[in-house]
Amino acid sequence: QVQLVESGGGLVQAGGSLRLSCAASGRTFSQYVMGWFRQAPGKEREFVAAITYSGGTKYYGDSVKGRSTISRDNVKNTVFLQMNSLKPEDTAVYYCAAGRSTGSPWYKVMDHWGQGTQVTVSS
Repeated sequence: QVQLVESGGGLVQAGGSLRLSCAASGRTFSQYVMGWFRQAPGKEREFVAAITYSGGTKYYGDSVKGRSTISRDNVKNTVFLQMNSLKPEDTAVYYCAAGRSTGSPWYKVMDHWGQGTQVTVSS
């Protein structure tokens, strides 16, 4: 069982940056594809980014491509999401997730989810 705890959310002005972190428990972190998702009020959960086991391949949702970078540290069992040039429409609860493989849609291949961290971008 993998437990995921997100941190790093908060209130930021438009154009600013945030770095989200997700700490994972357990000894098998490097065996998981890690992902970030977000959900705004009244909207469906949206894929943000994913990274494969050793970090060799990264995937991004269209809404954040070019503005965000996903990375991971397999020694510290942590995955990161650096978000730049934030927009009010980036406001959402951001969730970290772990899955055994890549696939589409992304949310279907994720087996473990964190509780989420709120990101609010003011205009």
